[in-house]
Amino acid sequence: MPNISKIFERCIYKQLYSYFDTILSHLQCGFRKGYSAQYCLLVLVEKCNSILDKGGQCGAVLTDLSKAFDCLPHDLLIAKLQAYGLDKSALNLLNSYLSNRKQRVKINTEYSSWGEMAFGVPQGSILGPLLFNIFICDLFMFMPNIDIANYADDNTPFSTKSNLNDVISELQEAADLLFTWLKNNAMKANTDKSHLLLSQTSEIKTQIYDEEIINNNCEKLLGIKIDSRLRFDEHVKSLCSKANQKLSALARLSSLMTFNQRKLIMNAFIKSHFSYCPLVWMLHSRKLNNRINKIHERSLRLVYRDYNSSFNELLRIDNSRTIHQTNLQKLMIELYKIKKGIAPTIISNLFELVELPYNLRNDLKIKSGNTNTVFYGTESLSFIAPRLWNRLPNIYKTANSLKEFKLKIKDWQCDSCPCRLCKTYIPQLGFL
Repeated sequence: MPNISKIFERCIYKQLYSYFDTILSHLQCGFRKGYSAQYCLLVLVEKCNSILDKGGQCGAVLTDLSKAFDCLPHDLLIAKLQAYGLDKSALNLLNSYLSNRKQRVKINTEYSSWGEMAFGVPQGSILGPLLFNIFICDLFMFMPNIDIANYADDNTPFSTKSNLNDVISELQEAADLLFTWLKNNAMKANTDKSHLLLSQTSEIKTQIYDEEIINNNCEKLLGIKIDSRLRFDEHVKSLCSKANQKLSALARLSSLMTFNQRKLIMNAFIKSHFSYCPLVWMLHSRKLNNRINKIHERSLRLVYRDYNSSFNELLRIDNSRTIHQTNLQKLMIELYKIKKGIAPTIISNLFELVELPYNLRNDLKIKSGNTNTVFYGTESLSFIAPRLWNRLPNIYKTANSLKEFKLKIKDWQCDSCPCRLCKTYIPQLGFL
């Protein structure tokens, strides 16, 4: 794409986005400001936790699209833009942007003839992702009663029901609707690459849009390994393994690096492994939390060349927090957004704000519902987050802006978190 075209694209993008931001479904998390893959996954995980806590069942169908951005038909996109209310001059402008683009293939030294592109959005463009979001927006109108986790071209219908048969039946219906919409909109789905994930660990076969698939105990969705019991052990083990590899490399080369270089490597290649969608998997086992802390401790020793101080002393020297404490701070930031009304609807719907009968500067609390089980109930994010927020001192809650809150929360050390990772464990007595 020529650089000069991106200036015009940016101008068109701002106008289009401001118009379509209220039209796009609140479930669309890809290529939107303020939305993230973490929100998409959190909704899926917390809804599954909720039904499992009540003794129900859940499941999801992970679908795969073939070259989604290259299959988008221009004429159908223009028709949809017209249906959404764009006038003739705007349609002509966007049609001009998409049309008269050509491509050819080179094999060794031979070239094919030029062919005009009637499908797809230009790669590397500013408008391309937004146009794709607009194109698939009516998918959610086509499936109004189906839960679906969407991020760009990743569409994962999921179901939460009281029994497994109802879950499978709803997933079959959702898959039929999804693949029918894709077929009617000239998009190609790889049905043979669909995966089934159920809360039952036993092998179950089912028919999903003419393809027989078997449920797996663990599947990767948007870079996160989700297991049937929502433990996230496999995912955290994978993160620790990758971080350990980078840590070994740092140990071999640390003597050749300056302090700033060692710290940069630690932050960019070791701690960064634990920064992607942390709220999804942060409530893992204590054993894995100890493993993460060991990696963090060893990396700090290499950076500061300090082999005598304790882990807590190293954290004070580094002016940092443990990975879990950092994740708790990130959780508070999300809850602050919800309280201020600046969080997307998709994440706000997970929590319920409660107005207090008396007038205070901090007159909103977050409601925490009742639970029936330990792991899916009291150890779920939707249960712990409100309790943690309601215990947060008002000095943090009364911040006037998100920027101010982020600066303040960095100094917060949570000493009363109700999760099992923060509780003291005494053998033969349990968690205190």
